[in-house]
Amino acid sequence: MSKRVTVFFANGFEEIEGLTVVDLLRRAKVEVEMVSIEDSLVVTGSHQITVTTDVLLKDMNKETDVLVLPGGMPGTRNLQKCEPLKDIILEKAKENIYLAAICAAPLVYGQLGLLKGKRATCYPGFEEELLEANTTLNPVEVDGHFITSRGLGTAVEFALTIIEVLLGKEESERIAKSIIKMQ
Repeated sequence: MSKRVTVFFANGFEEIEGLTVVDLLRRAKVEVEMVSIEDSLVVTGSHQITVTTDVLLKDMNKETDVLVLPGGMPGTRNLQKCEPLKDIILEKAKENIYLAAICAAPLVYGQLGLLKGKRATCYPGFEEELLEANTTLNPVEVDGHFITSRGLGTAVEFALTIIEVLLGKEESERIAKSIIKMQ
């Protein structure tokens, strides 16, 4: 059975964090759905790079193995303010699917109380918004069904970690080798 990943895009998202995940997962033959939380399929990142997503939030496929939140500002705050997205996150948390977030975006899970007692990492300065998480300085943290990462510089490792949890270490290493990922 093929794996499915949902990546949410809000105006002001960090382009590298969102698109690196989409790119590497698609290289690994994972079905990725790019979902706009905006009123348009077209979403503009924090550095004025515009992308066209696959579907609007209301039309997304709810069958997924991983939810991914890219960081960036004001993208993270836009994700945080989206009530329908928060409902989906809480629903999927009960199903124990993987919830992944990078940069400032782990605060969305933290503010919902989902990271309490979990190891998590984030962009420096947002640790307190991860409400009772055990924050680390590691590039990527996996604790249970949560995958968190620090920022743009860790985006490749973040994406490879998602591939590893879905498809195994061998596939993650194959993708890393194919993109000339340095050790």
